[in-house]
Amino acid sequence: MLEEKIREILDSHARLATPAAALADDDDLYAAGMSSQASVNVMLALEDTFDIEFPDYMLRRSVFESLGAIRSAVSELQSGAAV
Repeated sequence: MLEEKIREILDSHARLATPAAALADDDDLYAAGMSSQASVNVMLALEDTFDIEFPDYMLRRSVFESLGAIRSAVSELQSGAAV
């Protein structure tokens, strides 16, 4: 469910050259066509969809670099482990 929602958000907001369904967990989203502006749109959509807020220390390229990194960050925020 979490991964499906993230893939939907990527398809809607990341402006990827490839459908998110075709991407592996560790594929570089920036290499797949996501710009820094699109990553902000992805972040905002993630916050709205999952009712979370990315803290300043998570506002790094590496957090949004791959599906796996995004899933890990969202899971951390949902669990309340992020400070």
